Amino acid sequence: MITRENLSTRSFVYETLKKRIIELELEPGHKISEQEIAADLEVSRTPVREAFLKLSQENLLGIFPQIGSIVSKIDLNLVEEGRFVRENIERAIVREACRKFGEEQLFHLESNLAMQELCLEKGSYSRLLELDDQYHLLLFEGCNKLRTWTMIRQMNSHFDRLRVLRLASDLDWDVLVSQHRDIYNYIQQKEADMAEKLILEHLNLVNYEKEELKLAYSNYFS
Repeated sequence: MITRENLSTRSFVYETLKKRIIELELEPGHKISEQEIAADLEVSRTPVREAFLKLSQENLLGIFPQIGSIVSKIDLNLVEEGRFVRENIERAIVREACRKFGEEQLFHLESNLAMQELCLEKGSYSRLLELDDQYHLLLFEGCNKLRTWTMIRQMNSHFDRLRVLRLASDLDWDVLVSQHRDIYNYIQQKEADMAEKLILEHLNLVNYEKEELKLAYSNYFS
């Protein structure tokens, strides 16, 4: 959950809105106003206006004169581009993790996995989605590639919305958690080829069903 602690008002508004858009709380095609958001978040309109502009630059919000601001629909071309970039970088990350990860990095991954498995048992899927993101962040962080992770995240907003939509439609979390566990094991055993093969399969899960999702949620797609 995003709070105002350690965040400027500008960052708080931007991060909150982006999270709501990616998690489909603000649905594709939904019209939003600066005044309503400012009142909801109890801030002035200036940081909201700045957040709208930044989200527009990231293709998550359309700002139209005389019409207003509308949450962008999911663009499958942007989904594919984001997936392509993430896939090709993250396959290199897991190979590097196999070479570099020591006990501390492995401990962080294993702790994350323990929480994933607990959430799976309890059915806490919202928290599990957060832990999924944190798991991949730990891979980049452990390889000293945090700026690369930030760049990927900026490019993957449409990919992430498709992922959330897929998980909301078919909660096969047991498969995802199992794959996370296997990737961890391959990194621990320094099996770089197997880790790379599995991360590609893992990141392509959402890609297999995008056309079916587009048919089922046609109003969400451009």
